[in-house]
Amino acid sequence: MTIPPLRLLTRLSLATRGRRALAALLAVSAFLGLAAGHGLADDHWRDLHEAVRSGRLVALPEILDWLEARYEGHVLEVELERDDGRAIYEVEMLGPQGQVVEFEFDAESGELIGMEGVNIDGMRRKEEAQ
Repeated sequence: MTIPPLRLLTRLSLATRGRRALAALLAVSAFLGLAAGHGLADDHWRDLHEAVRSGRLVALPEILDWLEARYEGHVLEVELERDDGRAIYEVEMLGPQGQVVEFEFDAESGELIGMEGVNIDGMRRKEEAQ
């Protein structure tokens, strides 16, 4: 069966319009989801900021002083977030040989709880390496 060109054009047009409508609906849904998520992120940030200000969490300068005393490098990024209800500082550093290492600290105690990266020992300060 041959479809006349006009009908083919109409069918393609409807299919294209359907895809565009679906894409628009998904875009609006994503925007609304992000907007709602942004509000939640603001609340989490405020809670964490208040916890630092009130002394329930270790202040960032203490974490950075600890790192500077033990490791060589430059801080690239710092995040303070909640992970399974636990406040965590994540500090990403660039080492002297170009290595990138992420350090994780318990924000309540200031304790180093993890680190990952390549050639971490190459970042240790000489007095700490012994």
